[in-house]
Amino acid sequence: MLSIVIPAYNEEERLGPTLARIRDWGRGRREEIEVIVSDDGSRDRTREVAAAAGVKVVGYEKNRGKGSAVRAGMLAASGDRVLMCDADLATPIEELDKLGAELDRGADLAIGSRAIDRSLIETRQHPMRELMGRTFNGIVRLLVLGGIKDTQCGFKLFTREAAHDLFGRATVDGFAFDVEILWLARGRYRIAEVPVVWRHVEESKVSPGTDAMRMFADVIKLRLRHGRR
Repeated sequence: MLSIVIPAYNEEERLGPTLARIRDWGRGRREEIEVIVSDDGSRDRTREVAAAAGVKVVGYEKNRGKGSAVRAGMLAASGDRVLMCDADLATPIEELDKLGAELDRGADLAIGSRAIDRSLIETRQHPMRELMGRTFNGIVRLLVLGGIKDTQCGFKLFTREAAHDLFGRATVDGFAFDVEILWLARGRYRIAEVPVVWRHVEESKVSPGTDAMRMFADVIKLRLRHGRR
């Protein structure tokens, strides 16, 4: 079984088309697919939209952050492989096969990357937001995760064992949760970084100001708490 975990915060408008697209894609596959929408305390009809689509819904009442939502969804997943993808499907679901091929070759987690082959970026972000992302990844490589070019792409595939172990130990609730997961995986699990198609979608939930500062702060805390691997 494949589990697909979609963290969602106030995603009533984008979630329906995303779930329909995943459903249509899944009809052509032989494996059973479990879709989990993990609601991060949405104030709109996110839960109702997910329930109407017939998928599993988990979550909580008060907004905690994307890391918390992903963690709740991952720990609820039953599949042999567990995909984390964003509600906007910035990376098309069809790119999953690239990540799955790496798990077939022995990787424990395969992470989508926009940095390995930038020709696959079909729609770019605003230059300032792109600069912020590159700067963040540079700091992450310098302080915590040298060798990984893109920690923040929201398209990652795990074996069930790796997903439950890593997210069972994770603590970061904000957008820097990817960094913590990869840090926890380094040296314990085999990680494959895979170039994927990516399209920027407007209405990003990441604030260039407040959220960016929190992400930097979380990375510094990880560096001080755990050192570097």
